[in-house]
Amino acid sequence: MDMCDVIIVGAGLAGLTAAAELADRGKKVIIIDQEPAGSLGGQAFWSLGGLFLVDTPEQRRMGIRDSRELALNDWMGSAQFDRQEDFWPRKWAEAYIDFAAGEMRPWLRAMGMRWFPIVGWAERGGSFADGHGNSVPRFHLTWGVGPGTVAPFERRVRAHVAAGRIELRFRHRCSSLLTENGAVTGVSGEVLADDSSAHGQSTNRDIIGDFELRASSVLVTSGGLGGNSDLVRKVWPRDRLGEPPRQMISGVPAHVDGRMIAIAEAAGGRVINADRMWHYTEGVKNWNPIWPNHGIRILPGPSSMWFDATGNRLKPPCMPGFDTLSTLREILSTGHDHSWFVMTKKVLKKEIALSGSEQNPDFAAKSWLQVIRQRLINKQATPPVEAFKQHGEDFVVADTLEELVAGMNQKGGNLIDFEKLKAQIVARDSQIDNPFTKDAQLMAIHAARNYRGDRLMRTAKPHRFLARENGPLIAIRLNIITRKSLGGLETDLNGQVFNAQGELVPGLFAAGEVSGFGGGGYHGYNALEGTFLGGCIFSGRQAGRADSIA
Repeated sequence: MDMCDVIIVGAGLAGLTAAAELADRGKKVIIIDQEPAGSLGGQAFWSLGGLFLVDTPEQRRMGIRDSRELALNDWMGSAQFDRQEDFWPRKWAEAYIDFAAGEMRPWLRAMGMRWFPIVGWAERGGSFADGHGNSVPRFHLTWGVGPGTVAPFERRVRAHVAAGRIELRFRHRCSSLLTENGAVTGVSGEVLADDSSAHGQSTNRDIIGDFELRASSVLVTSGGLGGNSDLVRKVWPRDRLGEPPRQMISGVPAHVDGRMIAIAEAAGGRVINADRMWHYTEGVKNWNPIWPNHGIRILPGPSSMWFDATGNRLKPPCMPGFDTLSTLREILSTGHDHSWFVMTKKVLKKEIALSGSEQNPDFAAKSWLQVIRQRLINKQATPPVEAFKQHGEDFVVADTLEELVAGMNQKGGNLIDFEKLKAQIVARDSQIDNPFTKDAQLMAIHAARNYRGDRLMRTAKPHRFLARENGPLIAIRLNIITRKSLGGLETDLNGQVFNAQGELVPGLFAAGEVSGFGGGGYHGYNALEGTFLGGCIFSGRQAGRADSIA
């Protein structure tokens, strides 16, 4: 039976961050993960690499005036904390804002991390100043995307592995947390057979042995449950979002299965806010899938017209890039699982991006030349977007609106009336000739273009959709795509887990998505984007630096 100071369950970003911090303090750490060695970095590897940072040089160079106070106001307006259980989530939210406005950027930069100079404006809200949304752009795209975000922590961990302070044990699946007198003292589980599947693909669950490890503390960093649609439906907040969609695509690999949540509960941990979740409305089925039911989220600029499955234009704040959960609720209220973007080639070229490291090879390669060629000089959209336009089953391209609607009805069940859809687009086009408008979406477009980052790369100049010179027309069928758990294991600011009686469980810690990215749900009801990777880094660091962990 092996002994160490801390066992970490999960080799994702939170686990790597915590392990590096622990080993820096001289602690002996064993990291176990049910996936093969090639999956080091977990779900973060596949991410776009965006981080929520506050009052940075990147923001100031783009003319953005941000502050800790403004960011905290935005966070609290979005979180809408309203439960007794929100005590620790609120503490974590305040602590993260302090980190994001202070030490986070210089600390990461000292490790070699860099960011694209144009700061993105995600999740803009669209209601009141004290409500949900980012008042200013805060989405800092890591140069190297997801792999570039993981790399500094992987380097630190690899150095400690070479020095004998960290041990990596892949294909070790935890099935139980060992306890003695109410304290967590280790883990046990199964050794799975080797698997040579590529990163992200499903791997076998063939058991070839078992194992048991002991430690002073166990840190659970196993991620969420977005790859397990049955668990997603089980905790779905029907009172707030309506019935879960009959058809969902998966934004995360199958190994994001949520199994450690119940295992931690069985050892005494308390899960709070399990009904808070974050699923996107702009998913398209991957024409070249890596994992089962693989979906890709479209990262839209503000100009696409958004229609429900029956051809009714969605009302503000249900606009592209503004309010994810309000839009999810609105779409599901129609009784259908899908909706539609309608746009021109000009909008596709400038505004449609795809989430994921593999869908952004220019950023992944840290190539300025590729970025300039693909996103500024190129007459078409990026090659990955063009590939989806050509091969994706959710895309319709047509020279006329009549042909477009015919294609939409073929894919969407003959639910759209041509004349009704045309009337809504004609009305929108009538607002183009002036720099002022009564159309809320066009107001938002004008506001977006006041930010030079959007004007340069993310927001097309307003134009008439039905003018032939702006064609062809493009429609994209949008699916609900699973992504993040916003609730999880309740913890204090050291990452130590509470039990149902409100007492700390000796020896049990959690970080990352399994802890709701901190405290059991530091987002509250809504996320501001860049806060998933940021939360993994922050909560992993907090646990790794805690005196109470080992």
